[in-house]
Amino acid sequence: MAESDEWREIKYKEVFDQEIRGLNRRRQSDTGCKTEDLEGILSNLYILEGADHDGRGTLQDTILSATIAAYEHFIHQWRLESQK
Repeated sequence: MAESDEWREIKYKEVFDQEIRGLNRRRQSDTGCKTEDLEGILSNLYILEGADHDGRGTLQDTILSATIAAYEHFIHQWRLESQK
């Protein structure tokens, strides 16, 4: 990986991990939280991702991409747990 691109991977991992921790805390503290609630947020994140008419820039694109990936991952894992 080029040194100039390394910051993106570092930032992506930082944001992804932070979002997963936040989602875990929410799930534990908010007994009313359901996967459907998180899917609603994810749906809005998809809309935000597609609404880049002004150009967010590389940093904001990286943050948004990591946030979306964290929500997708968390919802998927929660559903797998529910199937057991």
